[in-house]
Amino acid sequence: MDWLYPIAGLVVGMMVGLTGVGGGSLMAPLLILTFGVSPTTAVGTDLWFAAITKTVGGVVHHRQGGPDWQIVRRLALGSLPMAALTLWWLSSADIHQIKGGTIMHALGVVLMLTALATVLKGPIHRYATRARSAAISAHRWQPAATVAAGAVLGFLVTLTSVGSGALGAAMLLALYPLRLSARRLVGTDIVHAVPLTFVAGIGHLWIGNVHLGTLGLLLIGSIPGIVAGSLLANRMSDSVIRPILAAILVFAGYRLLVA
Repeated sequence: MDWLYPIAGLVVGMMVGLTGVGGGSLMAPLLILTFGVSPTTAVGTDLWFAAITKTVGGVVHHRQGGPDWQIVRRLALGSLPMAALTLWWLSSADIHQIKGGTIMHALGVVLMLTALATVLKGPIHRYATRARSAAISAHRWQPAATVAAGAVLGFLVTLTSVGSGALGAAMLLALYPLRLSARRLVGTDIVHAVPLTFVAGIGHLWIGNVHLGTLGLLLIGSIPGIVAGSLLANRMSDSVIRPILAAILVFAGYRLLVA
């Protein structure tokens, strides 16, 4: 069974590199539903998996044009404090209640939202572009809205390890439809996820929700996977990949909700 972990890491790493989506969205439910890992340990381990994997992907994307660092800073202003608050809540809450279903059900709901955001990427971008073109003064509220979006991501990612990919990309598309190209969107999303997942991961490690042996096996496959996916990001169309990914997320979300 151990040899399956690197293969899972390879597949998920390639998806993250190609689309910016698939880290927590695929790995956490995979650990829970396929490998039988408890929800809290799956979330904590996946956060470290995402942090290390996306660090490598962020370096590759930076060399290929880079993220929008101003947007990354705005997102982090909201996400990092919210991650710290969420960790405080998790550490002081009844851990038995959390293990009993809170994280499992929250993960299922967020996976459904992630699937929706994945398939609606095009319509969101088109609508936001029209709205942004018609409202030139929209840039006045962009900074505050970006910080608020970061806070939402900080809560979701810390609680479920999911949200920094498709949901983050959907928020960025809605807020910056004219400013971010497809490549910069993925790069910005991935680079912002690095400090967020590290902060959340450190908190979960302190709480005791990380399995280092499983993490090491996943990284054996994920690091070459995300490098390959990031290099192929501007050469492959995701019009086929995204519907398949969305279908997988809906199935995983349903399984978690009814478990």
